[in-house]
Amino acid sequence: MGKSVDLCVHNATILTMNPKDPVVENGYLCVKGETIHNLGKGNPGAYEAAKSIDAQGGLVLPGLINGHTHAPMTLFRGLADDLPLMDWLNHYIFPVERNMDADFVKVGSLLACAEMILSGTTTFCDMYLFEEQVAEAAKDAGMRCLVGEVLYDFPSPNYGTLENGFKYTEAMIQRWAHDPLVSVAVEPHSLFTCSPDLLGTADALARKYQVPLILHLAETREEVKQVQERYGKSPVEHLNELGLLHNNLIADHCVHLSPRDLDMLAERGVRVVHNPESNMKLASGIAPVPAMLKKGITVGLGTDGCASNNNLDLFAEMDSTAKLHKVNSMDPTVMDAARVLKMTTIEGAKALGMEEQIGSLESGKKADFIVLDLDSPHLIPMYNPYSHIVYSARGNDVRHSVINGKLVMEDRRLLTLDLEEILAKAKEKAALVKKWVGMS
Repeated sequence: MGKSVDLCVHNATILTMNPKDPVVENGYLCVKGETIHNLGKGNPGAYEAAKSIDAQGGLVLPGLINGHTHAPMTLFRGLADDLPLMDWLNHYIFPVERNMDADFVKVGSLLACAEMILSGTTTFCDMYLFEEQVAEAAKDAGMRCLVGEVLYDFPSPNYGTLENGFKYTEAMIQRWAHDPLVSVAVEPHSLFTCSPDLLGTADALARKYQVPLILHLAETREEVKQVQERYGKSPVEHLNELGLLHNNLIADHCVHLSPRDLDMLAERGVRVVHNPESNMKLASGIAPVPAMLKKGITVGLGTDGCASNNNLDLFAEMDSTAKLHKVNSMDPTVMDAARVLKMTTIEGAKALGMEEQIGSLESGKKADFIVLDLDSPHLIPMYNPYSHIVYSARGNDVRHSVINGKLVMEDRRLLTLDLEEILAKAKEKAALVKKWVGMS
């Protein structure tokens, strides 16, 4: 009798994203409990698995990591496309947010979790309102997440005054402190919606509990202009003067950066999450990611929310990332496929501070991985698995998904969520949104 394991996936090409052993042809991967027990080449005959999956020659790779999103905004998908930013905010987004409640956020978050699992994402980082409901939805779905309540200088539809916002955040940190899937961050919105006092208090809270500090940074030219006029510095310089430019900071977007800004981000060990499709759709600009990578800055990849994307498919985001930077630099060698895939796996894990747990397939790491079915016309033939994933694969090519050792999707069927019920509730919430913005 062989060694006992809980799950074994075999007959696969395994992309480990581990530089020591990057690709295992005709491989197998065994799971015991929450972790990867072993992976190797050939037949897993030495192991007796409670559950066995034949990958049928498909690809096994680490689950994708969405480094920045606003999950409940799935319910805003397509609400107000192709509008100027302030029109979009003032006439559509803000009116909805003033009316929504915890149940609205929970439904939107469950819809997001279903979409992410079905398209290969196993971990996401979220910033929004009523964030306790996002954590609950992720827990229901069996997804790994890093979440945080958005903090502003002005009152929130969720917690009211800022003082209560900090209390809400601290309570979340304490509640989820030892959860195997849910982690909590402190998340001030941005430099143009948060005073220096707010930012300092947020940083102190993050340090107290040793959790990440996350904010939007240098996303638009207007933001840079406002910060420059108010403080006489670039957003990055302003953060540095406040003592908040450090290796516990995760900065989302980072589109408009000077050479000095880039140097400071690199020197301080700030981690960045790139959101190219959102930045393109809102005409925010193109983040200088190749320059960041040359300076050794850790860069992950995010979709942003569905109001500015309009989906949560990281396969589409990877394809856009590679092509955007090639055409922007007029260099086809820039942002090669392997580099871009790292941004959603091991580098994405580093961006969130989770690289010891996830991001690559190695014995002892958490068992977060996906299986891609290659038996489709758009995936045949395959010469290079990295370019195949980035340029040819789609979210619906993911056949199985495992998170923390648990099978959450098998043969394209969600095992942790009732998709029919979620879709019905989402349609009910969409009818409310139409009323709130005067569309019905």
